[in-house]
Amino acid sequence: MAAKKKRAKPVAAKPKVAIAIAAHPDDIEFQFAGTLLLLRKAGWETHYWNLSTGNCGSLEMDPVETARVRRQEAQNAARILDSVWHPPICNDLEVMYDVSTLRRVAGLIRKVQPTIVLTHSPQDYMEDHMNVSRLAVTGAFAHGMPNFCSTPQASTYEGDVTVYHGMPHGLMDGLRKKIVPGAYVNTTSVHQTKMDSLAAHECQQGWLDASQGLNSYLQTCEDMSRELGRRSKKFRYAEGWRRHSHLGFCAEDADPLRDALGRKFMVNKEYEKSL
Repeated sequence: MAAKKKRAKPVAAKPKVAIAIAAHPDDIEFQFAGTLLLLRKAGWETHYWNLSTGNCGSLEMDPVETARVRRQEAQNAARILDSVWHPPICNDLEVMYDVSTLRRVAGLIRKVQPTIVLTHSPQDYMEDHMNVSRLAVTGAFAHGMPNFCSTPQASTYEGDVTVYHGMPHGLMDGLRKKIVPGAYVNTTSVHQTKMDSLAAHECQQGWLDASQGLNSYLQTCEDMSRELGRRSKKFRYAEGWRRHSHLGFCAEDADPLRDALGRKFMVNKEYEKSL
């Protein structure tokens, strides 16, 4: 009779590790980069992962060349953000919430062992963003489930994982309803570095101007950061976050982003009262 294969014991989560999981090269820069920079300055190990190659993001280059260029630009941006870059696993408009993709997301989360996961809003203007949000949430949920097999197979890990959802593009959902942050992060001190990381995506400036009617690629990010700062009524530039439910993820009072950033983090009391 064959002996049963021993199940790997879960390991303890690494302290102070955060990962940003987004859809396309430049999504992290638009929505998460300021917070990621502040975490890095606070001593956190930070990771940078776009699930898609960005292969559809050009009017001049073919998909293979577009993916190659955007990969290099994403690596350049990750260096500016002083974050560990991870390679994409899908193509544009092919980011699906399915088991095979979920196993790969769970595998990387188990490898990195974050206690903070930054990802897209569940409501956004395009499916790639929303599917990444779902994949990141479920991948984080499965971090301690040995009976869910990841790709590659990786040991589960113990401890809290807290998921935060960024603001959607345009600060509204696909039906034009305004999305209100549950908290604001003051990104004023790192705003220029955030903009530098976005500028690393040189091929996207003309593409988004032409395909989505952005008046200026960099100006759109500037305006969004400034608008969130205005809404905070306190900061010049800001990023907005909504904290995912603790159920199945972490302790009810876990809010490691608040704990890590201190005065640069401000809870939106009106949002909390509305829950």
